[in-house]
Parts: sequence; C-alpha cells; structure tokens
Amino acid sequence: MAIKILPLNLMANSSDTSSVKSFNRLALWTLVAVYFLILVGAIVRSTGSGMGCPDWPKCFGSWAPPSSVNELPSNYKEIFSASRIKKNEKFVRMLRAIGMEETASKIESDKAVLAEEDFSVIKSRIEYLNRLVGVAIGFLITLVLYRSFRFRKSNIKIFIAALIAWIAVVFTGWFGSIVVSTNLTPWTVSVHLGFALLIVAMLVYIYQETLERDVNVSVKLPVWLISICFLSSILQIIFGVQVRQALDNIAFSVSERGLWISNLGTEFMIHRSFSWIVVLANGFLWYKLRKISVSQSLPNAVAGLTLASIITGVGMAYGSVPAYLQPLHLLISSLSFGILLLMLLKSRSQNLKLQNA
Repeated sequence: MAIKILPLNLMANSSDTSSVKSFNRLALWTLVAVYFLILVGAIVRSTGSGMGCPDWPKCFGSWAPPSSVNELPSNYKEIFSASRIKKNEKFVRMLRAIGMEETASKIESDKAVLAEEDFSVIKSRIEYLNRLVGVAIGFLITLVLYRSFRFRKSNIKIFIAALIAWIAVVFTGWFGSIVVSTNLTPWTVSVHLGFALLIVAMLVYIYQETLERDVNVSVKLPVWLISICFLSSILQIIFGVQVRQALDNIAFSVSERGLWISNLGTEFMIHRSFSWIVVLANGFLWYKLRKISVSQSLPNAVAGLTLASIITGVGMAYGSVPAYLQPLHLLISSLSFGILLLMLLKSRSQNLKLQNA
C-alpha cells in the first residue's frame, strides 16, 4: 500500500502539515466553484441571458434584479443604452491606445452592440446568479492568495500561482462589464472564457503542489504522451471557441437553431475532424496507463470525459444545437483540460523524483 507524505519543502511540524492540508482543500473547493461558474456562464450563453442585466455590476440599476418590468421606467432601454455607449467609448479609446485600431473600429461601427433586449425575469435572474457566483469566487481566490503568503519562502511558485489567479479574477470581473457593454460581442466572451481557464490552471497547480505524494512510486509515466493529450485538448478548446463565435454571429441573423450548423464554415469541419485526434490520443493514453501499475482514476476520468464530449458534440451537430447541451459540452471540455493538466504535473513530479532517487 502506498504511503502518503506532504512535499518536504512544505513540511516543518504537525501544525504546518495540517495547515498545508487545509490549504490544499481550499484550493480544491475553489477549483470546484470555478467549474460551477463556467457551467453557469455557459447556461447564460445558451439561454440568451447574457443581457438579462444590461448594466454591470448592478442589474437594471439595482443590486437585485427587478421582479417585474413595472419596476422599471418606461424608457429603460434608452437609459441603459446611453450608459453602455459611454462605457464603450472609453473601451474604444483604450483599444486604440494599445494599437488595436481595427477592433476598436468594429465595436464603434457595429450597431448591434447597442441593441437592447426586452426585460425578462428569468433571464435577469440567470445572469444575476452568474454574477453572484463570480463574486463568491472572487472572495475564495482572495482567501487562496492570503493563505499562499506562508509559502513565499518554502515554495514561491505557489504564491505566484495564487497571485496570477487573483489578478485574473480581478481582470475577469472588470472585463465582465465590457462583455455586457458590447452586447456580448463574441470575441469578448472568448477572452472571458480564456481567463477562466487560466484560473483553473493556477488552482490545479496549487492543488498538485500541496497534495500528499506517494513515497514508494517506482513507475515512470509517459510525460510526452500526456503532454500531447493536454496540448490537443487546448487546441480543441480553441477550435470549439471559434465554432461558438461563428454560431453567435449566425444567431444574430438566423433565429431557427436547426439552420445554425448548416451555415457554419470551415471552423466546424476543423473542430469536428480534430476530435478524432483527441479521441485517439486520449484512448492511447488510457491504454498505455492501463498496462502500468498506476491509479486508474484520472485516466478513466479522461476517457469518460472524452466519450461524453463526443456524445454531446454529436448531439449538438445533429440535434439543432439544443440549449441544454451547450453548457455540458463546454463543462466537459474544461474538465478534461484540468484533469490532463493535473496528470501532466503529477507525471513530471513523479518522474523527477525517480530521476533523483
């Protein structure tokens, strides 16, 4: 039976050991919360609730969403449209200041950015839930950063990862206002997701670095193969983001979901074809790890998630992109990203230990 110990550079006495375990649990639960936010954010997109609150951080000028349109002034659309115009003008100036002239011009000239939606109780509450979860995660990440200060001397990388995660949360919170003010412009939604995955990566790293290790490990893991699987998952997410951006653009002009897939271009073909590379790579990794004496929990999870990703992807392609499958597909892809990163970090750590033994 494997014996578990904490990394030597994090241990000093029993009190420190307990503190490290507590910090490890905090990182894990914060990671779970971030994944929940990714799911809620995807539900916001699939239900078209992104503009359920046309301002940020408040919702229709209040800290709680209205329960009826009667609580709003008759010209509420003009009021919040004017507010978003001012915010977009500041954002456009910032983009031009950093040399993004083309992007700035597109936002400035795109009249769809200023379109206001009718008030919806359901959509406003879905979007408000998304914001509440985001605030909760902001507090959790701040707590992770605070607790990471004790590792500045023993393992500075833990503190740096926590700091990056905190900066990413602050940026994501600010950028959320841009996503709203630009009426969910597709590329801004993609940037939002990218920073969410960066936070996932930092939390996975912190979790792995503070995790108990096996002392009797004797099997070298295929880092090269795990790296290929991890990189292929990143590429597939990028291709998927391109498909989602294309779908968002199509949805503006084509209301019938059944016609969305047929209007897609090469981005859909690339995403669909590359899925076979992901399946083969992850399948070979599962087969390879089955042959050596290692825990099968993570490889089995990757295999299961890969299968689930294919099933939900096929369901969207041939089922008129049902709204309930979009969040699941994104969550599955994000989970695969996190688990493969954890496997990669574990394998590198284990192989380094064997090399130094």
